[in-house]
Amino acid sequence: MRLEVPSTSKESHASRLLEAALELAFPTRCVGCDRPGTLLCDDCREGLAWIAQRWACPVCGAPYGWLVCTECGRDDPWEMRATTSALVFEGAARATVTLLKDAHELRLAPVMAAAIACALDEASAWPARDGAARHSDVDVDAICFVPATPAAYARRGFDHMELVSRELSTLVSIPLADVLARVDASDQRTLGRQGRADNARGTFRVVDDVGGMDLLLVDDVVTTGASMREAARTLLGRGASSVSAASFARVW
Repeated sequence: MRLEVPSTSKESHASRLLEAALELAFPTRCVGCDRPGTLLCDDCREGLAWIAQRWACPVCGAPYGWLVCTECGRDDPWEMRATTSALVFEGAARATVTLLKDAHELRLAPVMAAAIACALDEASAWPARDGAARHSDVDVDAICFVPATPAAYARRGFDHMELVSRELSTLVSIPLADVLARVDASDQRTLGRQGRADNARGTFRVVDDVGGMDLLLVDDVVTTGASMREAARTLLGRGASSVSAASFARVW
């Protein structure tokens, strides 16, 4: 497997000139309140609903599920050893995901990656269900991501979670492994819990060797966890040692 080691590079002079021209033509506005000047203004940043990892469910990442979680059942244990979500999916967090995916505001990919990195850092202080830390940079062999369907990729022209995962890879110095592919399925947003599970079943395949690897699986939003669970199940079925998960937001 060829792992992509994080690297950084300086912007070219031409790139900076292009960005300046675009800023003049299309001024940056806050994703939360549409105020001009920045992608996320101070007021909207302060209003973000961060999930306290101390009280989050260590299995599915639901807020306040640490003691008793109503979102993941004991009779249907999740495949991930731990799940960490940064924000509640509302307000500016919801707008961030929508604008990155559907409005091509690619500058939001680093914003999402930074939020995930912050949540993982906090989660590293608290135990997963196996007693070990929910996250440890040194114990993860590679980051992978829940890929877009072929139809979504064709519509957008990019895979937003690939962009976010590349940024996260650089931030936490963990290699990126593009090992999952996905077949077309119905839009999960139109389905209920059981429909999401049925829709996700059998839609992923592993395209490279993941045998013996401890992986961090990344997605934008966890709703019922159907897509992440199916992706994790597929990775484990192909020999991955463990799969932990992280997301930018959690529906709650």
